[in-house]
Amino acid sequence: MKRRVLIILCATVLGGSMMAASDETVRPAKISKPELGGKIFERPDVVEQTHADGHVTQTATSLVSSDRSFSSGMYKSGKTRIEITQPYGVDEFMYFLEGGVTLTSSDGTELVINAGEAVTVPKEWTGVFETDGYTKIWVIYSPRE
Repeated sequence: MKRRVLIILCATVLGGSMMAASDETVRPAKISKPELGGKIFERPDVVEQTHADGHVTQTATSLVSSDRSFSSGMYKSGKTRIEITQPYGVDEFMYFLEGGVTLTSSDGTELVINAGEAVTVPKEWTGVFETDGYTKIWVIYSPRE
């Protein structure tokens, strides 16, 4: 069930589309200072989900590349603990604005990431993702095969 939550999250993140249609000008995606402060979660296109364990997440996608392999945005999560027994599935860079996470790899190695720090999780990673809540900027690479 917890793997399904991650898959739904990734599908939600990658399913959103902020890319320009083929007849429109392609522009860079900006996250402004007010948006970094939380205003981004007031946008009408934010996806809010309540997960099986009761924690709530909000996803604001700022960009999805035309080939849908690269995406970025902001994400907010409440307290949760997810056991990831199958590979994570995407390469993800995370920069924590608030809160943080503890990542415990399958071999028992623990990595604590706090606000103001960043981590990159490889798509092959398995372990436990645990948090009291956080807000992050995320960048995902997941080539379409």
